[in-house]
Amino acid sequence: MTNTIRLTTAQAIVKFLDNQYVSMDGEETKFVEGFFTIFGHGIAVGLGEALDTNPGSLKVFQGRNEQGMCHAAIAFAKQSGRRRIIPCASSVGPGAANMVTACATATVNNIPLLVFPADTFASRQPDPVLQQLEQSSSLAVTTNDAFRPVCKYWDRITRPEMVMTALINAMRVLTDPAETGACCIGLCQDVEGESYDFPEYFFQKRVHRITRPAAVEEELEDILSVIENAKKPLVIVGGGVRFSEAGEAVERFCEEFKIPFGETQGGKSACKSSHPYCLGGIGVTGTYAANVIAKDADAVIAIGSRLSDFTTSSKWLYQNQDVKFVTINNCRYHAYKMDAVKAVGDAKATVEALSEKLRAKGYVSSYTNEIEKAKRAWDDEMARLAGIRYTGEDFEPNIKARDPRTVPEFVRLTDGKITQTAALAAIRRVIDKEAVIITAGGSLPSCMQRMWTTDKRGGYHAEYGYSCMGYEVAATLGVKMAEPDNEVYCVVGDSSFQMLHSEIMTIMQEKKKVNILVFDNCGFGCINNLEMNHGIGSLATEFRYTDGQKPCGDLIPVDYAKIGEGYGLKTYTCRTIPELEAALEDAKKQEIACLFDLKVIPKTMTDGYESWWNVGLADVSVKESVREAWKGVKEGREEARVY
Repeated sequence: MTNTIRLTTAQAIVKFLDNQYVSMDGEETKFVEGFFTIFGHGIAVGLGEALDTNPGSLKVFQGRNEQGMCHAAIAFAKQSGRRRIIPCASSVGPGAANMVTACATATVNNIPLLVFPADTFASRQPDPVLQQLEQSSSLAVTTNDAFRPVCKYWDRITRPEMVMTALINAMRVLTDPAETGACCIGLCQDVEGESYDFPEYFFQKRVHRITRPAAVEEELEDILSVIENAKKPLVIVGGGVRFSEAGEAVERFCEEFKIPFGETQGGKSACKSSHPYCLGGIGVTGTYAANVIAKDADAVIAIGSRLSDFTTSSKWLYQNQDVKFVTINNCRYHAYKMDAVKAVGDAKATVEALSEKLRAKGYVSSYTNEIEKAKRAWDDEMARLAGIRYTGEDFEPNIKARDPRTVPEFVRLTDGKITQTAALAAIRRVIDKEAVIITAGGSLPSCMQRMWTTDKRGGYHAEYGYSCMGYEVAATLGVKMAEPDNEVYCVVGDSSFQMLHSEIMTIMQEKKKVNILVFDNCGFGCINNLEMNHGIGSLATEFRYTDGQKPCGDLIPVDYAKIGEGYGLKTYTCRTIPELEAALEDAKKQEIACLFDLKVIPKTMTDGYESWWNVGLADVSVKESVREAWKGVKEGREEARVY
């Protein structure tokens, strides 16, 4: 007869999760670190009781905003190579809904995130329960149905015994490199506390193997036939290279066959920036070196990339009429993109198998001095960007499309004389080589993909698959939890900081030394550039007083250092590059979290390099400036691939 143990649904969840492990390349890792939670009435006395009574070895972390704590969990999982997770639990209703954005972020980026939102009562006895969404068309619909389109696995527990198959299936998805993303298990509030005689074998130690399936022989031969006939191939290093830990294999591949590589936001730092065949970021936010080589490439080898329009310029950049696409991806969906000749398999295993075949053919690319020439040109541009200084009233920033009031007014109000490109160069010079840098939506990822260099594998941590502003501050907590011995920095725009910085309090509570660099340029600088470069006025993107329709008043300065002081952080206000460098050096000596308020002159970010981006601009307008911009959009669309 099967031995059983009587537990509540919530107690069973905790006990099960405490016994999950993953194994990759023979290394076994405990999969679940603990729980992030914000206890509301729907979760506090159910799952809360289980975590209070017997958490096992699981830790409990107190979040401040449900989206923010999920961002911290995403960052932790990503920086842990997807081998560790921190599930997140919230109350029913608004707490649950706050996690939807984070679940989408995790799914787009293929990062394992497990969420347990409370749900309505299975019995329906107290309906409408507090925070219940009442949909008159169906009483079965709750807020948690909103998770369905943004999760890779979704379930709702209306009986205690359902949790067994739900948890096993969640583990199946969370530990699958090809399909991982967000998993949502809604917990009906009454069922959380209901008990069941669970079989003891359900709680036995489970080891989920993360394997390295190589592409099948036929697919290897298919991609070999493309590459062996290519004279100027180009590799795109995507996030799959990072998670496969295939960076060294890709470096050896590129060096042996003399193939240059560009990096996506997700793939950056999978390979070393100093590698002789590294061209840096590619695509709309890419370097001159990567994009000029890409235009002439006759074979594009995308390894572990989703081929996003922005981070690879997949439909426009590759202008060679005879260009062919090769994809190496463990996800068949992504492998099918761009009509590519595909090889479905683990990046490392497949690249190594492909190397053997190319070696047997004696293959070497036909590049002569193109790679070195492009890299030298970009090195010169990097030096120029790093050296841009404010020169007074005659100062001309990189971005020309602007409100003529903005730069002089910003300098007058803040006394800030830092340029964005010089600031990033200074940060790179001063911080430790083993530090991790974090960025997300806005102009900073564009500058960072172009300008940031690191030889630390995993040293560049960007959320750009979903371009989710508000990720950065919470991510410093998650990354620091994953790498407690290394310094962690985030570069965050003032707009993104305003959107979500609530997890600063959790950072302080957990006594994590992180560094938050707020780039204050009084606005949504990236989108201001987008609208003004397309003939639209500076509308609702600068922080200005308005008349209800137009931003007619002055800029509104904010003292971000005071915000940091209020939380108890060590803070610095930096108005010049020397002040920034001194603050960074002093912060190394601190034992508490630090916040830097950088007064960064607007319009001093990097501009595009040999790239184009398709945007939905109006094709008719009373404004001549919009009509002129539309001509450029129309021309770009005519040059781009249809699909």
